[in-house]
Amino acid sequence: MIIKPRIRGFICTTAHPTGCRTHIEKQIKYITDRSKIKSGPKRVLIIGASTGYGLSSRITAAFGCSASTVGVFFERPGLANKPGSAGWYNSAVFEELATIQGLYAFNVNGDAYSYSVQNKTVELIKKDLGQVDLIIYSLAAPRCTHPQTGKVFNAVLKPIGKPLKTRGINTDTEKMIDISLTPASPIEIHDTVTVMGGENWYRWIYKLIQENALAKGAKTIAFTYLGGKITHDIYWNGSIGSAKKDLDKYALSIRDMLIKHCQGDARVAVLRSVVTQSSAAIPMMSLYLSLLFKIMKEKKIHEGCIEQIYGLFNDNLYSPKQILDNVGRIRMDAVEITNDIQETIFQLWNSVNNNNLYTMTDIIGYKKEFMKLFGFHWEDVNYDKHVNPILTMRKII
Repeated sequence: MIIKPRIRGFICTTAHPTGCRTHIEKQIKYITDRSKIKSGPKRVLIIGASTGYGLSSRITAAFGCSASTVGVFFERPGLANKPGSAGWYNSAVFEELATIQGLYAFNVNGDAYSYSVQNKTVELIKKDLGQVDLIIYSLAAPRCTHPQTGKVFNAVLKPIGKPLKTRGINTDTEKMIDISLTPASPIEIHDTVTVMGGENWYRWIYKLIQENALAKGAKTIAFTYLGGKITHDIYWNGSIGSAKKDLDKYALSIRDMLIKHCQGDARVAVLRSVVTQSSAAIPMMSLYLSLLFKIMKEKKIHEGCIEQIYGLFNDNLYSPKQILDNVGRIRMDAVEITNDIQETIFQLWNSVNNNNLYTMTDIIGYKKEFMKLFGFHWEDVNYDKHVNPILTMRKII
């Protein structure tokens, strides 16, 4: 079939297998063009492994450290008349290319909040790898079913305490839009923390400890974002920020467990803002990122997921010179939050309109990066050519 992009709101509902292959190949090439990461991990579990920072972490671990990887995700395979999800194609291509290089790569497709997926994954680790020495927690789900109560919780992206009026860009029409958000209720804040906070991260690590599936010195890391003052009301000071602060709280408990169990460590890593399926869902981020990308590219310091994660592994997580803030987070966002960049964005924010959108922002670059997440807008892919939407994985449960 011929697969074309279909945009609905902040998501692309189709994905192109050939384009996703190109996306994975280019990330792998970025890693293999660089030095191997000294003292890197060798047996890695990635929870949320199919897109964004989780996917780049898996690629970096495998091709930058020669690590065996187990990836957990919840993705949709392609059918004869319907494309699969981008995350499915990403994972299938990763497995294929890792296997060609003699690297162990196994996939678990299912709900990472459920005990059944957790149990299957830990059983696989014990059977095939014995133990793991790095656990990446990179879930960004809109909802979850609590494994103990069966109750469904939904995350919201809302401010706290007062309404928010702000601006954004409709990436489909490439027009400016006004955004009005009501404040999150206490129940919505609680539910968002349940979905996006640290409880499930804790459950995974506790299970691995119980099953003696953690190697001596094992590390675990979860990702967060702080951002500048423009984004604080919707992010760090909003409902999603409450969940991210919960990650900080749980990191302390997990760190204490790992120190006692295996002389290990647990950290939250603060990364720079990039285009991912998760960030595209956040109101106002389209405008913020379009402004940020223009500034970063002019300064020649723009980075995507793979550049960030290679830097995280090579220069921080597996470096004797870790850069930590006063609460113990790993900081990889120093460039983005510098005063000059944030002040420039703040000054330009209310000046952008439909007449100057293409000169004041990098909306074209932002939209291209967004579409590439789903396998589209790659120059070396023929999108008029028929492709098979079915891409299978051999090593999957």
